[in-house]
Amino acid sequence: MDRLKAMHTFIQIAEQGSLTRAADVLDSSLPAVVRALAALEAHLGVRLFHRTTRRISLTEEGRHYLDSAREVLAAADAADRALAVEAAEPAGRLTVTAPVLFGHMYVAPAIVRFLQRHHKVRCSVLLHDRTVNLLEEGIDVGIRISALEDSSLVAQTLGSIRRVVVASPAYLKQHGTPAHPRELLDANCVCLQPGSSAHWAFREQGRPLKIAARGNIDFNHIAPAVEACAAGLGFGNFFSYQVLPMVAQGRLAIVLEDFEPPPRPVSVIYPHARLLPARARAFIEWMKAEFTGLRL
Repeated sequence: MDRLKAMHTFIQIAEQGSLTRAADVLDSSLPAVVRALAALEAHLGVRLFHRTTRRISLTEEGRHYLDSAREVLAAADAADRALAVEAAEPAGRLTVTAPVLFGHMYVAPAIVRFLQRHHKVRCSVLLHDRTVNLLEEGIDVGIRISALEDSSLVAQTLGSIRRVVVASPAYLKQHGTPAHPRELLDANCVCLQPGSSAHWAFREQGRPLKIAARGNIDFNHIAPAVEACAAGLGFGNFFSYQVLPMVAQGRLAIVLEDFEPPPRPVSVIYPHARLLPARARAFIEWMKAEFTGLRL
C-alpha cells in the first residue's frame, strides 16, 4: 500500500463527503477508491468513516486522523519543494577530502571559487595524506591521486601527475647529473619513509625498474623533504606538483625524465548513487571543469 496515496484518497473522501465524488476528483475509479480506503483502515486497525447507503461521515478516529494526514502530506510537499529548490540552486553541507599539499595548492582554491558561485553550500574540507574511506567517514566527494581500487566508489579522471626525481643545481654541479637510475645507488637520497631505504619506481624500455634509494635523512612529511633537496642535501622523489614551484624558481631541477614511471591519475571520487544531492553533482561538474586535462 502506498500510504501517502492512501492518505490523499482519505482526505478527498472526507472533503468531498462521497466516495464517488472523491473518485471523480482523483480521476480514479470508485472500486479503486474503496480498495484504498479499506487498505488504509486495515493498516490502521480502525474505521475512519461511518458508511450507510445514503451518506458517509467521519468517525471520531477519522476526525483525528484527518488532521494528522493533512500535516503529513503538507510536510511531504514541503520536502519536495525544498529538494526542487536545491536542484535548481545547490544548497546544504558538502564534505570534501584531498591530499594535504595538493589540496592546499589546487583543490582548496577551486572550492573557494565554487562557493563564490554557490552561496547556499557549506563546505567542510578535510586534507589527509592517508587513504580516506568515504563511506565510513561520511564524506561526499574526494580527490585522489592514484588508481581507484574500491568498487563501491565512482571515479572520474581529471588529469594526471608525474612522479619525478629532483635535486638542487648546486648538488648536481658537485656530484653530476645521473644518466641512469642506478647511479642513485651511490648518491645521497632524501627519503619519505621511516628507515634508511626506500624503493623508487622507474620505467626502462617499457619495463618497471625499482631502485633502493638510501640517504642520511628521511621525513614523514613532504614539505621539509623538498626543502632539504633544495638546500643541496641530495636527490628526492616527489609528485611533480610538490616541486614545480621550486623548479620554476630554479632551486630544483628534474632529472631522469626518460625513466619516469607512468603518470598517476587524478580523480574525483564519490560513492555509487543514482540520486546524488544537487550540491555534490554541481561540485563534481565544477571540479571536472577546473581540472580536466590537468598535466603536472
